[in-house]
Amino acid sequence: MVASRDRELPANVLHDAKHRILDSVAAVVSGSALRPGVMATKFIRTQGGTPEASVLASDIRTTAINAALANGMLAHADESDDFEPTTKAHPGSAIVPAALAMAEKDHRPGMELIRAVALGYDVGVRFLLALGPDHVRGTHRGAEPYGAAMGAMAVAASLARLDETQMRHAISYGAQQVSGLWSWVQDQDHIEKAFDFSGMGARNGVTAAVFVQAGLTGVHDVLGGTHNLLQALSTDPKPEEMVAGLGSRYIITETCIKTFTVGFPNQSPLDALLKLRREHGLGPDQVERIVVHLPEDAIGIVGRSKMPDVNCPYLIATALVEGAVSFAHSHSHEHMADPRIRAVMERVTVIGDPKLNDPAAPRGGIVDLVLKDGRTVSRHTRFPPGSKENPLDTEAVNAKARDLMGPVLGAERTEAAIRRFNELERVDDVAELVRSVLTV
Repeated sequence: MVASRDRELPANVLHDAKHRILDSVAAVVSGSALRPGVMATKFIRTQGGTPEASVLASDIRTTAINAALANGMLAHADESDDFEPTTKAHPGSAIVPAALAMAEKDHRPGMELIRAVALGYDVGVRFLLALGPDHVRGTHRGAEPYGAAMGAMAVAASLARLDETQMRHAISYGAQQVSGLWSWVQDQDHIEKAFDFSGMGARNGVTAAVFVQAGLTGVHDVLGGTHNLLQALSTDPKPEEMVAGLGSRYIITETCIKTFTVGFPNQSPLDALLKLRREHGLGPDQVERIVVHLPEDAIGIVGRSKMPDVNCPYLIATALVEGAVSFAHSHSHEHMADPRIRAVMERVTVIGDPKLNDPAAPRGGIVDLVLKDGRTVSRHTRFPPGSKENPLDTEAVNAKARDLMGPVLGAERTEAAIRRFNELERVDDVAELVRSVLTV
């Protein structure tokens, strides 16, 4: 963790890290206009605090801890943040807000921010792999906030420039704050989910780092010995996963950047449906019914969620009727209540298909369209656009960022932000970058 501050990143890792950082920043900015983000910003405005870091898309400057909490909630105010397919975590929505808060507070350069973010992805995701993400969820806990806390701790500790002893103490303070229940699936408003997935982890990670930065000491080794973290949280821990390939395999290159601003299990079926629609010239009048096949573990998340950006039947119906799924429609309860959309939703069946329980492609999807002329057309999207097997290029990432940030920042500032983040390794002071293009 200490050495990573000075280790040169391979060119592909640098390239992919900048994509994830811009994608996460765009999620924060767009989230500021959604109800979870508005409420988080309103709350943080009441908290005061030393003006160390900014809440994006606002005029608020507060403590790094408060800024990380708020920006984390903004980052997951909807479903536009990235996704790690093995653990099914959302690393960027906690790690990047924590990184921005610490880098702004301590005036770090862009290259140091990039290296710290890459480290945060490695630590957060590997921590979940060491616990076993299926074990965590199988014991009623939310895996996403576990990885968020430790990933945010790592990125914040790196940017605080802690030495090895201090790093150990930061790990211990991060470990003490790891928490989260799988009860988030019952959230109907995406507000607690925004806190659980990212705001809480970003806050806790920055808290761990600034505690140690301020001179507080902690336990020397919370990962080994008696009463260690992995034993406490897993009945079958695999500590070797924490360091497997560390320094050569970079997790940040393996996460998925979402093409659609919706829950990740919906990415593949939307891709399949839209391609069938284009290939066969279909609209709702030609389709008798739709069967969506998903991995079995996805059904409880997206099958009938009350959140529009998670509800699979709604998103599939919208794609068939509109020919696209816009950011506005993916968050619209009014659109979900539209009689045209409701009529198509009634024709959608979502089933868990054991054939799709594939560790090599854990979020594939199949769409069968039964047409009124008696034909059935099908498509299987194994890897949705934005996955490591089917990556987006820089212009596609920029286009997504433009779509998300433009309505909030305006066209001119959005283009300036995209340009600066595309050249983040050349930025001398992240504080200047944040305050010049990402605040109002």
